[in-house]
Amino acid sequence: MRSIQRIFFALLFPVLLPVILQAQEKQYHVVSAGFYNLENLYDTLNDPNRNDEEFLPEGDKRYTGKIYLEKLDRLAEVISKLAVETTPDGPALLGVAEIENRSVLKDLTAHPLLASRGYRISHFDSPDMRGVDVGLLYNPKYFVPIASHAINPQIQNESGNYIKTRDILWVEGYLMGEKIHVFVGHWPSRRGGEEASSPLRQQAAARCKHTIDSIKVAEPGAKALIMGDLNDDPLSPSIKKVLNAVGKTEKLTEDHMFNPFEPFYKKGIGTLAWQDSWNLFDQVIFTPSWVTTPQEGWFFSKAEVFNRPFLTQKTGNFKGYPLRTYVGNEYQGGYSDHFPVLVYLLREKK
Repeated sequence: MRSIQRIFFALLFPVLLPVILQAQEKQYHVVSAGFYNLENLYDTLNDPNRNDEEFLPEGDKRYTGKIYLEKLDRLAEVISKLAVETTPDGPALLGVAEIENRSVLKDLTAHPLLASRGYRISHFDSPDMRGVDVGLLYNPKYFVPIASHAINPQIQNESGNYIKTRDILWVEGYLMGEKIHVFVGHWPSRRGGEEASSPLRQQAAARCKHTIDSIKVAEPGAKALIMGDLNDDPLSPSIKKVLNAVGKTEKLTEDHMFNPFEPFYKKGIGTLAWQDSWNLFDQVIFTPSWVTTPQEGWFFSKAEVFNRPFLTQKTGNFKGYPLRTYVGNEYQGGYSDHFPVLVYLLREKK
């Protein structure tokens, strides 16, 4: 009888074991956040308050209504594919840059490929010399904003004069019930050379850092992230020295920020190409509260440069580069001169 019992339990145990392990495994909510430089998403209307003459039907680029609609098609195609392998609704938060106004974002979010997501918009007109702004698209199913701010970075050139550049967008809100702070930036370009223009980007970084430090004083343990086209790589002074960002969690202290895109850059992976070399200007950078243990609420899981083959130039001098809308004044019918970037966030299901 005892031998029969031993055989019975030996047969039963392999059936019970997977059930027990499955019951012990943790389950998580997953959301994605990302950033995408839309490369000169202008409308075709002449705005006397913006430097948009180049992107008009009669401008140098012959930017017609047909091209505008094709541009929307291309961008909507990309956004509709972001993160869907992991979360079918795509990014809950998507920062964007190089948009002329709120109107173009309304047209983009109303596109048939995106309309069902119900994206809403946070945006302010900025004093940028080129007439382009940043914005945030958010899915209200996941994120509920409570306040939005346009931060003037108050950047001064070497002569001490303030320059007109993009505002930094700061949106406070609740990500499925947990308060977070999202900063969307498009820091000053490298016009005039990387080294000469570096102090301008360091000032933008300092403005972000100062605001985040103030938040951390008011809300200990606050979760904030900076996303944007920073016009600097992960090892540039604005990010390494001013933001004090590191790419490895074991080096992280409360005084640091965490940059998951630093390892990508060190491997030669970028988001835009210039003169046969890659830069990784598009990044998402976190306060330590997203990665410290034990984890409470939302925490960082992984990062991705969305560099799918359909987004790349297949032939010619720019083979392998992002397939852009224009090269000079020649229409290419592409997407953007930048690849999007994504991060994935997890929260344990209770």
